[in-house]
Amino acid sequence: MIGIYFSGTGNSRYALEVFLRKYDETAKAFSIEDKNIVSYIKDNEEIIFSYSVQYSNIPKMLKDFIDKNKDLWQGKKIFVIATMGLFSGDGAGILARRLHKYGACITGGLHLRMPDSIADEKALKRPLEKNKELVRVAEKKIDNAVLDMKKGKTPKEGIGFLYRMAGLFGQRLYFYNKTKQYTNRVKIDRDKCIGCGKCVRLCPMKNLSVESSLAKAEDRCTMCYRCINTCPKQAITLLGKNVVEQGTIEKYL
Repeated sequence: MIGIYFSGTGNSRYALEVFLRKYDETAKAFSIEDKNIVSYIKDNEEIIFSYSVQYSNIPKMLKDFIDKNKDLWQGKKIFVIATMGLFSGDGAGILARRLHKYGACITGGLHLRMPDSIADEKALKRPLEKNKELVRVAEKKIDNAVLDMKKGKTPKEGIGFLYRMAGLFGQRLYFYNKTKQYTNRVKIDRDKCIGCGKCVRLCPMKNLSVESSLAKAEDRCTMCYRCINTCPKQAITLLGKNVVEQGTIEKYL
């Protein structure tokens, strides 16, 4: 067994690591960005997949990863963990259906509310203690899920018709274009940017570069918010105009 994750600010990675420690402490977690990830998938029949939903949809980078490696999923037994800031509906289900299309056997799903990573939208921000409480509740939910699975009762959150309708009419129907393609809306504040290159090193899409001592964004952002939450000068924005509060999972532990 292995765990696979795609995580912008660490929520999905952390959830997966907690799950594996309780379910199978010998299993290791790997990012889809790992250069050896394909060989790891080939060598394991049982996979725990963790990712953060965007508008009740799959991040474009993750969707491309699944499709590019479609031959890998045949016969794999996959349990999906979906992390989210608000409501998802079928967060686990939308990834599960894509994997099932390529021959995977979906064993179940789990939904976990976690601190929101959208750093430049004030309406989505919560007090620090509330975010810490979200993480504690998620950890407890993982505990209960693992206990159930060991008793043969695998949770199936996000899997099935009713969940699918909730995800479709809850968000995806209205925001489908947000995740259909990569976005070119990343903005760099030239007055704040110091050209340190941290965003370049962290970007999973290699969408950022430094030219003439300033960061520059191209048109292939997958909206993971990793750069925005870690820029030392809060010089990067995407959906909002100003960074309200930065945060990665370490802030809430």
